[in-house]
Amino acid sequence: MVDSATSVRATVQLGQLSVADTALPLLVEPLDTRNWRAVIDDIQAAIKDHLEQCGGVLLRGFDFNGEEDFREFAQTFGHDLLSYDYASTPRTKVDSGVYTSTEYPAHQIIPLHNEQAYTLSWPMRIWFHCVTASPEGGETPIADSRKIFQMLDENMREKFAERELLYVRNYGNGLDLPWQKAFGTEDAQQVESFCRANSIEFEWKGDGELRTRQRCQAVAQHPRTGEMVWFNQAHLFHISNLPQQTRDTLISIVGEENLPRNVYYGDGTPIDEQDLDHVRSVLDQCQVVFPWQEGDVLMLDNMLAAHGRSAFSGNRKIVVAMAEPMVGGQLV
Repeated sequence: MVDSATSVRATVQLGQLSVADTALPLLVEPLDTRNWRAVIDDIQAAIKDHLEQCGGVLLRGFDFNGEEDFREFAQTFGHDLLSYDYASTPRTKVDSGVYTSTEYPAHQIIPLHNEQAYTLSWPMRIWFHCVTASPEGGETPIADSRKIFQMLDENMREKFAERELLYVRNYGNGLDLPWQKAFGTEDAQQVESFCRANSIEFEWKGDGELRTRQRCQAVAQHPRTGEMVWFNQAHLFHISNLPQQTRDTLISIVGEENLPRNVYYGDGTPIDEQDLDHVRSVLDQCQVVFPWQEGDVLMLDNMLAAHGRSAFSGNRKIVVAMAEPMVGGQLV
């Protein structure tokens, strides 16, 4: 929680959301001017002091005027904004380094996850900006990845940590992103070069489509705080994340080996679905949900805080930026 002695800076006020009995997220609001540029020094000082304690900061009440303004704000933290390489979900680029949030149908829920935890490289920083708040639903739930790690059954957690995870993806065929979208290129040789550079096994199948396999972490240690976090997307990639009827239909049509995505232990053996049910239960218990307000900016430490998306109705526009790459366990 925020120490009362540090709850007010010269130009911004720090507090907690009334809906959350947790330090996540820290709320930062203007005291006088809503011009974020005029108070950027105090905003950055608050984030520097608190982000790695609470995992996320919500800026509310400032004048962020759309995607270009949001991009400029994210860039003030001194890192180039990242492109969305090796994509897992459909997005649209709206500005340099700024993308729409995942473009899944409004009725679908996106479970809590850490960005790009299904690979060996990921952003340490991720920002979300609410351009248009949906009239119903559409929240971006968040959760403390340290708390998730601590609440998981210790034996199960150690099993995942030791055995690691193998993510298997089959692209295209109308079932998932085509490889051209996932890798951002039409050039198969560029895809192969990317895969080799990132320890991704690849296979061009008889129909011309691509299959990849990558062995990755199930848990990780934060490079600055030293804390352990639950850091993977097994519960998202695993076939058990689909409704039973959809799951059965897919397997009957393409077979398990050609599912759009699935995940196994690192040696390729099946994961116990009861373990993933336990993971999903803990995620639900750790989830913090608050309604978006237009103009909000949420900044997360991507290793310390997971995020998701609630179902919604009406118009909703949340844009995203990422920075500070972690590659092979090292900050770049």
